[in-house]
Amino acid sequence: MKLVLVPTPIGNLEDITLRAINVLKSADLILAEDTRNTGFLLKHLEISKPLQSHHAFNEHQTLNKVIDRIKKGDKIVLVSDAGTPAISDPGFLLVRECLRNEIEVECLPGPTAFVPALVNSGLPCDRFTFEGFLPVKKGRQTRMKALAEEERTMIFYESPFRLVKTLEQFTEYFGPERQACVSREITKMFEENVRGTLTEVIASFANRTVKGEIVIVVAGK
Repeated sequence: MKLVLVPTPIGNLEDITLRAINVLKSADLILAEDTRNTGFLLKHLEISKPLQSHHAFNEHQTLNKVIDRIKKGDKIVLVSDAGTPAISDPGFLLVRECLRNEIEVECLPGPTAFVPALVNSGLPCDRFTFEGFLPVKKGRQTRMKALAEEERTMIFYESPFRLVKTLEQFTEYFGPERQACVSREITKMFEENVRGTLTEVIASFANRTVKGEIVIVVAGK
């Protein structure tokens, strides 16, 4: 009995391992955050397998059925829309429930957006903290205040629609001269990395429309 988590490309469809492809080919069922996105990837890889939605809005309801299928011998594979499942994506609840039921969990290595963003930021990457998405409202200021004393490099995910506002909040809590790097569209054709002080990075994005996945890396105190 086993659940296998398979990382999928975060942009460039060539960023998938041979092992990941073979696991997808051998699956009895693939749990997908969005079956349309995963269906596109499977079509590209010439793989035809049953798909089932597994996302933040239904994962509580589907857990027991998935566990039952694994116990009956079905090979279940979990993927997210992009990157490694359970990293700011659904997956944690299913992993925890599998372990509680003494089901083996295996996670393949593969794409995760924050790793290339951290490495190419030029900021120290020997010690870092991954914060993912900050709370949108409740708890946001409390988290910012706590992170103001963080000495390790900090990594955040952010929506392009909130990018400038978040950077402005960082200047308030971390100071305008704190070094940072904003990476977007990692591995894609229009990949961009903007480095400098928070003030300089804000100036680069203030007067233009920003699209794509965003990773913000900020130096520690």
